Amino acid sequence: MPLIVRLLIPFALGYWLSYVFRVINAVVAPAIMSDLGLDSATLGFISSAYFLTFAACQIPLGILLDRYQTRHVAATLLLFAAAGSLTFALAEDSLGLWIGRGLIGIGVSACLMAAFKSYTTWLKAEQLPLINGLQLTSGGLGALTATAPVEWALQYSDWRTLFIVLAGISLLIALLISRWIPLTESQHKPASMLIQLRQTLTVIRSPTFYQLAPASMLSQSVFIATQSLWAGIWLQQVNLLPPAEAAQTLLVSAASMVAGFLGLGVIASRMNRIGISTQSVSFIGMSGFLLALLWIQLHPTQVDTLAWVAFGFFGTSGTLMFAGLAQQFPTEISARVSTSLNLGIFLGAFIVQWGMGAIIACWPSTNGVDYPAEAYRAALGSATLLQALSLCWYLACRLKGFQASKAEIT
Repeated sequence: MPLIVRLLIPFALGYWLSYVFRVINAVVAPAIMSDLGLDSATLGFISSAYFLTFAACQIPLGILLDRYQTRHVAATLLLFAAAGSLTFALAEDSLGLWIGRGLIGIGVSACLMAAFKSYTTWLKAEQLPLINGLQLTSGGLGALTATAPVEWALQYSDWRTLFIVLAGISLLIALLISRWIPLTESQHKPASMLIQLRQTLTVIRSPTFYQLAPASMLSQSVFIATQSLWAGIWLQQVNLLPPAEAAQTLLVSAASMVAGFLGLGVIASRMNRIGISTQSVSFIGMSGFLLALLWIQLHPTQVDTLAWVAFGFFGTSGTLMFAGLAQQFPTEISARVSTSLNLGIFLGAFIVQWGMGAIIACWPSTNGVDYPAEAYRAALGSATLLQALSLCWYLACRLKGFQASKAEIT
């Protein structure tokens, strides 16, 4: 089996699984709310537990991936995902759901970063754009799987059975990673944990990072928080779509996200050839995402499929910043640069998803499940404002001039 295929299959499956776990609540949330009597604030807090624990893992994960065998780190963490999925499936109250969702976040926290680390280690530079694009596309396919196919499966089963099945899939992927990903030979003794942590903090404090990263962090936070939960509820509660039609709209949006992962990467590569930076392409894409958010809210009583296509396509734009940031730091700390950015993205997703639920809960509800359309409009409007502020920060830094020289990490 060619090495590139041997690397891609287990990591692509892992990232597919990560996205299924991330997005599935957008479809199963109404059933969970009904079965366990949860209100929107509680649901937002439970769903966002994934992002909180995912974010908490990023700094130690970067150190572990730069220090130990990638396959051992990734496979071990997936065991937490299996345990979390099983816990979620068997939960009888909000605490059990929160613990399960939190364990899932820990378990899939390495699915993308471990892949990037292995690809950088084992493949030639000219192979990276293709395999990175395929890796990100597998996440989009996971988002597709978690929409209409999940809604179809709920007609024959229930949400608890789905999570039991996902626990078994997590174990199978962990086994594949532990068997197929090759071991690396350490060519030098890694720095002490204290030095590695100090290097990570230096990355975060560098002007290059805090000038480029916030726009990507907030843009991706708003996209992930909305796509993985509130988009499905918006379609049902504001646009008044039945669950099956809402799932179909989410499916279309997820398909456009796959196109975004592939298309924006190709566009960025071509723009680089004529002197337009990846950061600039990312900014234009994030501006398109802001316009898509406004478009969705322009006529809240109607469903404009093109708006949701734009939401999915441009929602991926912030991921282009991973490449832009990595080029500004030494390659030996590449995992920590990426995981530091990921930390901000998923910590932001936790805050945004929970915060949107808290905003919605400010309005009265007769049953703790159904809220007036104004509540959802206020929540999505607040998230849109955050997106706009992140772009203003980027522009302000751009006008001052980026301090984007190669960072010195000691």
